[in-house]
Amino acid sequence: MTPEKWKDIIGNIKDKFNVLDEGKEHIDEEGGIDIEYIEFEGPLGKIRLEYVCKPVILDKKTMYSRRIGSETKVEYVYGEEKTRRLMAYKWDDDEWVEMDENLFNN
Repeated sequence: MTPEKWKDIIGNIKDKFNVLDEGKEHIDEEGGIDIEYIEFEGPLGKIRLEYVCKPVILDKKTMYSRRIGSETKVEYVYGEEKTRRLMAYKWDDDEWVEMDENLFNN
């Protein structure tokens, strides 16, 4: 999903539905993950859409020793290019439940 398409979706949601919460988060782990989200009251109930943007993994290095009881470490090499993904969640009682993406492929 492109950033332009995400902005279009946000605009449509703000025009048609009651927005409950909106914001951005940044997580420093895994090369830096940016999450934009919007929560709104839709026809299926309370819905949360997240636009997740994170760097592409270029290489995975495993560091280990052949000694008994030693631990293994995995180190990832991240690139400048980003992957973008749209995640959809529905509020169910007291937690967010991920919606099946096959519902949107009609």
